[in-house]
Amino acid sequence: QVQLQESGGGLVQTGDSLRLSCAASGRAFSSYAMGWFRQAPGKELEFVAACNWNGNDDEYAASVTGRFIISRDNDKNTVSLQMSNLKPEDTAVYYCHARDYRDYEYWGQGAQVTVSS
Repeated sequence: QVQLQESGGGLVQTGDSLRLSCAASGRAFSSYAMGWFRQAPGKELEFVAACNWNGNDDEYAASVTGRFIISRDNDKNTVSLQMSNLKPEDTAVYYCHARDYRDYEYWGQGAQVTVSS
């Protein structure tokens, strides 16, 4: 199993940048595919970005491509989401996500990101 804890959320203005981090505890972090999802008020959970075990195969939602970058550090058991040129529609609770080789999924508690116009 893996436990996930997000940090780095906050209130920013349109066009600002923000970096979310997710610290993972547990064994074999490098064996997990890692990602980020978000949920805006009144909306369904939405995929944001994901990377494979070594971070060399990234995938992004169309709405964040070119603005967000996912990265991981397997030595530090962390995954990050660098968000640039933030927009009010990026306002959401952001969740760190892990998936193991059995397709078991794990979720963090979430971090609030609010982008004011």
